[in-house]
Amino acid sequence: MRQFAQDDAHIFRARRSDLGRGQALLGLLDHVYNAVGLKYVAKFATRPAVRIGDDALWDRAEANLKSALDGLNLQYELKPGDGAFYGPKIDFDVSDSIGRRWQLGTFQLDYNAPLRFKLGYIGEDNKEHAPVVIHRAVYGSFERFIAILIEHFAGAFPVWLAPLQVTLMTVADRHYDYARAGCWPSSKRRACAPSSTSAA
Repeated sequence: MRQFAQDDAHIFRARRSDLGRGQALLGLLDHVYNAVGLKYVAKFATRPAVRIGDDALWDRAEANLKSALDGLNLQYELKPGDGAFYGPKIDFDVSDSIGRRWQLGTFQLDYNAPLRFKLGYIGEDNKEHAPVVIHRAVYGSFERFIAILIEHFAGAFPVWLAPLQVTLMTVADRHYDYARAGCWPSSKRRACAPSSTSAA
């Protein structure tokens, strides 16, 4: 592939709201993976040896991520020292139908980038505060996610996900025109009515 698309978002939040937003986004990942039947493992990665920012910010970021996980009762593996250089993160590994693990989503709490870029907002106290940045991806690369789904379902998608959901098969040649006059293409939403030439 020469290019790919991914759902990597950078969400700027007031620091007082980072925990609640974190729980909502972690809940979103849980909902998406369960919807398509992908079992997952969350991996909580803490501060690496080489990092930016002071320990107080790292303490707060790690505590908030852990509280978000615990608040949703999500089981996770602890990965000490495996976080990004700017903040702790939670990575999600999904397992397909034959047990292979694929790393998909990520959720990262970044207190340091706003300070380095001198970003700020005026809070309710009429004072300037630095926001927190949440880096999040649910699918990662869309193309890779579709490939994982194809492998997981072995091409036999559930009805709600299948590109072709219904096929009409006639039992006799005289019903062919009736079947062909059905609702195809679906985008045109034609009425399912027999043609003038079809036999009853």
